[in-house]
Amino acid sequence: MTIEEAQQTVDAWIKTTGVRYFNELTNMAMLTEEVGEVARIIARQYGEQSFKESDKDKVLADELADVLFVVICLANQTGIDLTDALNRNLAKKTQRDATRHKNNEKLK
Repeated sequence: MTIEEAQQTVDAWIKTTGVRYFNELTNMAMLTEEVGEVARIIARQYGEQSFKESDKDKVLADELADVLFVVICLANQTGIDLTDALNRNLAKKTQRDATRHKNNEKLK
């Protein structure tokens, strides 16, 4: 699925199953919540915290997909073409960081 197709698929899902988009502030709060769930899994799976019994069924892929879903919702409702935005962002990073990371002693 391309990013454009993902935006179209989410939009169709929202308009049929989800009824309508939540407002932007609600979606921003939901994004923060979903990112927190990703952080919780990362802290337990790759960090030093242990899993609580209630966290053991959580799957990182599912939580990352939840983050992506909300990001797509925010893009759709604010008129952002994520394919174009990502392409422009990568071009900016490529120009800005052309030698930055290669010259970073911490990454060697």
